[in-house]
Amino acid sequence: MGNDLRLHTKDLRKTILRTLLTAFLVAMINQPVMAMMNDDDDDIKTAFTENSSLQTGPAAEGKMVFDLNASKAIGNLTPVAAFEGGIRYRAGAYDVIVLNGSYREMGRQYGALMKDELQSVHSIIESFSSERGYSTEQIREIGSKGCEYQPERMKSIYEGMAETSGIAEEDVNVLYYGPVLFVALPNLTRASCSFLAAWGNYTPDGTLVVSRNWDLPDVFLIFNPYYVLVIYNPTDGSNGVATFGPVGSRPETLMNSAGLLVADDNSGQSGGGLVLDNRPDIISQFFRLMLDYSTLEQLDAGIMSTRPDSSWIVNVAGPDKAYSYEMNLYETKRREGPDLIAAANHFLDPTWHIEISDEDSFRRYNNLLNLSEENKGSIDASKMMKIRDVLIEDGGATFLHYTMGDMNFSTNHQVVFVPQTRILWMKTAEHPWQEVNLSSLFS
Repeated sequence: MGNDLRLHTKDLRKTILRTLLTAFLVAMINQPVMAMMNDDDDDIKTAFTENSSLQTGPAAEGKMVFDLNASKAIGNLTPVAAFEGGIRYRAGAYDVIVLNGSYREMGRQYGALMKDELQSVHSIIESFSSERGYSTEQIREIGSKGCEYQPERMKSIYEGMAETSGIAEEDVNVLYYGPVLFVALPNLTRASCSFLAAWGNYTPDGTLVVSRNWDLPDVFLIFNPYYVLVIYNPTDGSNGVATFGPVGSRPETLMNSAGLLVADDNSGQSGGGLVLDNRPDIISQFFRLMLDYSTLEQLDAGIMSTRPDSSWIVNVAGPDKAYSYEMNLYETKRREGPDLIAAANHFLDPTWHIEISDEDSFRRYNNLLNLSEENKGSIDASKMMKIRDVLIEDGGATFLHYTMGDMNFSTNHQVVFVPQTRILWMKTAEHPWQEVNLSSLFS
């Protein structure tokens, strides 16, 4: 997360499922139905047609066509639902949605495929905020203000989500900033998250392997059942983009079809606490950067020319190299290898001339360096996951109900990514590591 403070019942679910199914059947009325919704399954179901395809919008528009039967063979992904040009899959314990089309069309697919989850998360945020004295109008104002400087492509996605999710557009903005509100309103924010990339002499064949931890107060674990891996395949020529996080929330872990990754760390005590409201939330710019840039050199230029709204640590990786950027409102400094780079929640460049006293951040950073040295030459994806599974009290950088100050923290999600192959491993606090080959999902 970061230091930016701006920021069910079964019958109801079945009703929504039947509504979606009916809409789909109307569109497919002239095609033979092969499978129907199972009332005992809480996932949204659509009818699959024998030896047929699903069109991504009105047939008259001549848009892309997907063969649902063929989609069943995509690695370890099982298709469970479809809407227009989007398909929802299940990968182990995790939901995966693959979206295709214009940004508005992808938003429509997102809203329909994850309707139940989006509504549930919105209810959680609204109840939580209300308990702390914030009205619906107030949290909508916070969401609107936070999304004011969003890229237009992202705004188009939200418009589409509002059309099919049953959630007003103002509340889609609330969803986007919901996680921020959840920790900011009770002032639970504290330095967290970490980053580690290894390549060259640290890996068996020199191939770069990158990882990140997203750490938050335990109160945020309420969102973990609503995690989703989202694959955006825009038809405007931009890169495909994958995001992993709670449904509807601003993505803070992103990868693209060119093999780039971007993620953030809280800057902790570094860089000061000033926030400029007349600048875009830098995390909202991650999606734009992933869409537009295909090389690490391009991404570097994009980040170096983007002024943050507050202090951040931004981490990136490509097939051959990784960087960590230490950013305050007025200056950005880039750290790099050789062959290894780690980051926690404090600035490391000595030219900042600042003193930091965050013992937990120092401890996690040094633990990552020590584990990397112990495993030098053997850090492949499997070994990186093992490194990431080591708890802070055991010499690692991962939290599990770990006490800092007067609250407990847990590593909310983890990612290991090999940019060269586009293979991702993802994990939440409640579920095990899951492999997904992103290259098979990017169109």
